[in-house]
Amino acid sequence: MEVAFDAVVWYWRGPSPFHFVTVPPDGAELIGALAPTLSYGWGCVPVRGRVGATAFVTSLFPRDGGYVVPLKAAVRAAEGLEVGDVASVVLDLG
Repeated sequence: MEVAFDAVVWYWRGPSPFHFVTVPPDGAELIGALAPTLSYGWGCVPVRGRVGATAFVTSLFPRDGGYVVPLKAAVRAAEGLEVGDVASVVLDLG
């Protein structure tokens, strides 16, 4: 199953800083319904993703009742994305 959306890139300055995009509520609801069968623990959901033409493998993290997608530096560099830019994301679940 695929979930496609556009979202703004943001930066989290926590103990392990990283860049993310937030899955919109309709996509998060669908992912939440499938998560019990896909999650490997702690609510994380493994996915294959694509931002623009760049494919990657990652896990979605639960946050504030939804999910966020971590964007590795290689993905951001390949697509020329910085904080505040809008990324076109496609996630393949399962």
